[in-house]
Amino acid sequence: MKKRRGMSPLLLIFLCLVVLVLGALYTGYSYLKEKYAGSAVAYSHNAIRNLNEEDFEYKIAKSFYSDEEWDTIRNNMITFEPQESTEPISEDGIEIQHITGSTYEGYIMVVHNPEDIFVAVNPNMDNGMPAPDLMDYVKKYNAIGGINAGGFEDAGGMGNGGLAWGIVIHEGKLISGNMNEYLPVIGIDSKNKLICANATAKQALEWGIKEAVTFGPVFISNYEVVYKEGDGNLPVLNPRTGIAQRGDGAFLLLTVDGRGPSSFGALYPDIVEIFRNNDAYMAANLDGGNSTAMIYKGEYVNTTVSMYNSRNLPTVFLVKGDK
Repeated sequence: MKKRRGMSPLLLIFLCLVVLVLGALYTGYSYLKEKYAGSAVAYSHNAIRNLNEEDFEYKIAKSFYSDEEWDTIRNNMITFEPQESTEPISEDGIEIQHITGSTYEGYIMVVHNPEDIFVAVNPNMDNGMPAPDLMDYVKKYNAIGGINAGGFEDAGGMGNGGLAWGIVIHEGKLISGNMNEYLPVIGIDSKNKLICANATAKQALEWGIKEAVTFGPVFISNYEVVYKEGDGNLPVLNPRTGIAQRGDGAFLLLTVDGRGPSSFGALYPDIVEIFRNNDAYMAANLDGGNSTAMIYKGEYVNTTVSMYNSRNLPTVFLVKGDK
């Protein structure tokens, strides 16, 4: 009988080495792809910006992107990705744009008809009772969308939206705050124009402002950037909410996600640049952090910090529905 011959020990060792090498290469490739083009977008973009062109990983990371994408990330440029066709504009007159920067991603709701924007306030304003959350406001007023607005008393992060901070004007009347206190005012006048300025409630009412909230800082006034580096809170990455109006009258409602692996957050100069790139002639910062929330057509557009979505809010900017 012929003796059955098996695989030689040398060939077996060689094949095992090949498998080990291929496995190591695949593992390394997968690791680098997740690091530089993975699900944690903000982390990946930040890592790319810190690479030196001489680094081996620079060439590997660059292979995951087109030249245009690579230049955008390396130069920290903002990109806009309309999520709905703008030709023609949707029936409700709204566009949702996805934006990304080196440390953040967010959304702009472009409301083309300025008459569609209005402010809703806590019906139990300043009596200490919990305010509605953003979804409750949207449902109550049959709105098609909206974002959070002004600040509120929030000791220890436990505020319930019942006690608004600063000036709140509703239907042409001061319903919260001091008539002579000088604060950032973000309001809408009787001609549906956004007014962002440091003023007293008395001045705001004299200007014809019918709806207003308080937060800040003011970013842009009459196309001029009035924000100065260092104004406002500490220069840390955070979720952000903002509002602006373009030269053609369209309102820009902005939310930027933060405190997550796909979006660390943004700085105030980032928000200024976003609004400048969108032809904003008036713009201001609204309450951000845990309060940042945007809803469109009954769904949250952004990823809120809280697992329970929106917080209880004393004031919100809403967009009229049923057009």
